[in-house]
Amino acid sequence: MIKKVILSAVASILVSATAMAQQPAATLDELLQRVEQGRVTESKEHKEREARFLGDKAGQDRLLREARNKRTEEERRSERLENNFEQNELKINDLKGQLTTRLGSLKELFGVLTQVSGDTVAQFQNSLTSAQFTDTSRIEFITELGTKMGTSSKLASIEEIERLWLELMNEMRESGKVVRFNRSVIMSNGDQREIDLVRVGVFNLVGEGQYFQYSADTGSVAELPRQPQQSKFVDSAAALYEAGPGDKVVFAVDPTRGQILSLLMDTPTFREQVDQGGTVGYVIVALGIVSLLLALSRLLALSVMSAKVSSQLKNAEPNTNNPLGRVLKVAKDNEDTDRETLELKLSEAIFKERPALESGLAFLKIISVVAPLMGLLGTVTGMINTFQAITLFGTGDPKLMAGGISQALVTTVEGLVVAIPTVLLHTIVSGRSRKVMHILQEQSAGIIAERDESGASHS
Repeated sequence: MIKKVILSAVASILVSATAMAQQPAATLDELLQRVEQGRVTESKEHKEREARFLGDKAGQDRLLREARNKRTEEERRSERLENNFEQNELKINDLKGQLTTRLGSLKELFGVLTQVSGDTVAQFQNSLTSAQFTDTSRIEFITELGTKMGTSSKLASIEEIERLWLELMNEMRESGKVVRFNRSVIMSNGDQREIDLVRVGVFNLVGEGQYFQYSADTGSVAELPRQPQQSKFVDSAAALYEAGPGDKVVFAVDPTRGQILSLLMDTPTFREQVDQGGTVGYVIVALGIVSLLLALSRLLALSVMSAKVSSQLKNAEPNTNNPLGRVLKVAKDNEDTDRETLELKLSEAIFKERPALESGLAFLKIISVVAPLMGLLGTVTGMINTFQAITLFGTGDPKLMAGGISQALVTTVEGLVVAIPTVLLHTIVSGRSRKVMHILQEQSAGIIAERDESGASHS
């Protein structure tokens, strides 16, 4: 049993160590023979490696000496470079001092020239004059001048300074002109056309009665996809485009070079403001339309009725096409009845006329009360949505909060816009109705008074 264990252990070691153990040994003697052969082979390999190492020792010493010599040379070279660097630094400082002394007061001038060159490049690139003068030579010149002045080894010449001054003067002169020129533009539908443009200084571009914008990145002119919603600005642009030399036109100039114009473009239209109210806003608008139509129809009906009542007041013969005529007919049909019965008959006739006279008044009153309440409902709902957005995205963007609050308040405005006219219309319609009722009651009281007088005279 012990022999088998030793045999299997030695066999597994030999399998991983040498290629001779591909097959397990059949006997212990064979296993020992293979182990002995492996020792002899390993001993030969070790001796060969030792011999190669001893043979390469001289070469390794040579390489080591060469590496040390190289290191020494590089250290000496580094010292020489450091000394040269220090000497160059001293020379540079000396030359800078000489340059500063020679420049004197001109150093401040060149500093200002460098700053002006940098600012002028950005100004010319974004200027509307670049939409007319497509030649980029002036921008290239100023860019090269700024780069040149940015180095301490080059200075601007008198001719370059004069040219920069002339370019600034030309830009200033063009900023005060209203010029018409032709160039290729991109329309709002994506088409590219050649049209006449009117440049108002460096503030606005107008073409065919529409506002255009110049893109400094692409050097192209494109029609604004959305024009200002205020008609006066669009009309003034059209008038300016159609004006001839010497004509006087009132035109609003944008001194901010497009910022105010962009705000005017972002101003929502009346339809967009209504849409901001959402479902509650649509319901309020529908109630407003219904109340307006109802009030107008009742005003028309009461006006016709008042005219007929006024005509009946001038005619003694009752006419049933108006409330007063029907009340008078009841009085005429009951001439022989006693006073109490006639009074009851007349009151009954007036009560019958009341629903027709006061029709729609209750609904108008309800709308005048419900409309602002619905507006308040829409505002509260909008504020809830705004606070939910703040919870999700934070308060880093004030426009997000302002936009949500603005939309929430739209329904309040809509509710008040509907409620105020409805209250006024309700008052007018109610006044017309009360006026007719007052005439009916007055005539009824007059009939009763006449009956009392006639009864007293007979007695």
